[in-house]
This record gives sequence, structure tokens and C-alpha cells, in this order.
Amino acid sequence: MAQAEPVDFVGADACKKCHTAEYEVWEGTPHHASFKEIHKNKKAKGILKAIGEKRMKRSETCATCHYSYIDGKARSGPSCESCHSPAQEWLETHNDKKNPNNITDAISKGMIHSSMIYDIAANCMNCHGLANPKLPGDTAATMLDNDHPLNPNWELVEYSQGIVRHRFYPPNVTENQEMSDAQKSVYYLVGQAAALVSATEAISKTDHAKYNEAQNIRIDKAKSTLELVSGKVPEAAALLAAPTADNGRAFGEAIRGKDFTAEVGGMLPTKYK
Repeated sequence: MAQAEPVDFVGADACKKCHTAEYEVWEGTPHHASFKEIHKNKKAKGILKAIGEKRMKRSETCATCHYSYIDGKARSGPSCESCHSPAQEWLETHNDKKNPNNITDAISKGMIHSSMIYDIAANCMNCHGLANPKLPGDTAATMLDNDHPLNPNWELVEYSQGIVRHRFYPPNVTENQEMSDAQKSVYYLVGQAAALVSATEAISKTDHAKYNEAQNIRIDKAKSTLELVSGKVPEAAALLAAPTADNGRAFGEAIRGKDFTAEVGGMLPTKYK
């Protein structure tokens, strides 16, 4: 299975023009700092050698998750488009403020809007689960054998509501708002849905024991969590029966705006990354 070519982004500076507060949050994150740091790591150099590549910033494998490419070159670490999708096709439409349907039209062209919780969670889970669809299974196995990190317990709320949180929503667009526990309960469940789909797809890539052990941990955790709500949310039962992206999205939509603290409140993190 060949490694896919890196996808060109327009770059975070194009987003900064309107999303200045979000950009400033990004500047303070490990995603931003990693561009100047990660390629110097001795472990990273060992992984590169093992997969037959020499320079991390020129590596098509590393570009899958670690870099934002512009004009064929790594220009930053993971950035806006890493979560919201490459913007070349939809940025102009998104920026057309004269169009009352600019958001929905941009979504139709590929933008992953902040309201599309499942799709954003899937992007997080694919990279943090070493399970990106563009990453061949044998390459992932070699990376893991050479100490590439894989935390099978990576959890969406714990990471998304920490240093990377950028929730500048009306009516107070100047405040980086914290989630309520009810909102966190939805994110927690959607994160587990994305983990289930990601790990189920990843486990078929390779028969590598260590890799599959990690993916099975992700699957088991997600299933046990989703079973807690499957009795009251039919879409959860459907997702458990068939872990697909479409079923994950349907589940996310079914629980939007609801409160599941009774079911998962005790699982919510009290500290954030």
C-alpha cells in the first residue's frame, strides 16, 4: 500500500484574518511548537531511518499527521486545516459574508465546521490512534516498533478542552468559553464513537500484535462506553453493530444538545492536557 502524497493547505495565516483569537490559541499549543522541535528528537530520527526516510519535514509519512503542507513544503505543524480540512476548495465560499448560506455552502465543498463534532473527532482519533487512513499498516507497525507513541487511552475531552480549546462563540466572541458538563458528556461519547470507527478500520491494516493490541484497547473502551447509552439512543446500537463513519455521524447528531452526565459523568476528565 503506497503512502499518499501530502495534501496542500492554504495555511493558518489565511484563517487568522477573521479568526485572530483562535489563531493566538493555536500559537500557544504543542501543535504549533512541534514544527521547530519534533524533527530534532532522537526517537523521531530513529523512526525515520526505520521507515526508509531521511528528513521529517520532507517525509510523506510524517506529513500525514505532523505537518501542514503549502506548495509542497512543510510550513507548520498541525493547524486549522488539520481539523477543518484543506481549505483550497471552500475558503472563498466560507469568506463570502454577503452569502447568507456561506457556511452550509462551504460545508458542501468540504469544510468541516466546528458543529460537525464527529468529523473533527475522527481527525483527532485517526492521528492520535496512529490510524490515519493514509498511513499503511506495515508502516504504522514499523513506527510502533521503533517507539512512535500510541496512547490507546487518548480521549477527546481531555485534550480538546485543555490548551487547544478555542471556543469563541456568540454572544461573547471574545471569551474562550468552557463547556458545561452536559456538553462534555456529548463530546466524550462522540469521541468514543470516533475511536471505535478509527480503531476498527485500523485493525484490519496489519496483523502486527502490538499495534492490534492498542487498537483492541480502543475498541473495548469505546464499546463499553457506548453500551451505556445504547438502550436510549438507537443510533448507538446501530454504531456498535456496524462501526462506520456514517453511523458515527448519525450517532453524533442524535445526541447533540442532550445531557448524558448520568451515564458518563463519572468518566469525564477533571484535568486537561
